[in-house]
Amino acid sequence: MVYQFEFRPRGITNGFSKKFENHTAMVAIHSVFYNYARIHKTLRITPSMAAGLSDHVWTLEEIVQMADNHMPTPAKLGPYKKANAA
Repeated sequence: MVYQFEFRPRGITNGFSKKFENHTAMVAIHSVFYNYARIHKTLRITPSMAAGLSDHVWTLEEIVQMADNHMPTPAKLGPYKKANAA
């Protein structure tokens, strides 16, 4: 059986992002989840708790709320210009 993550990411797989900004955002979300919400077997706590950065295991709701608070507000779009009919 061939698994989809055994090969380099391609445009047809689920693990591929065509925009670099989307890829960096997903890497950031994964690293926050790994360090703040996932309890590690050897530590028996999260790495952020072991380092003294957090006092509790974060929920996904807290991660999403933190990400929403740091998102820039979208810029106001200009007026819509219709293309001239040729």
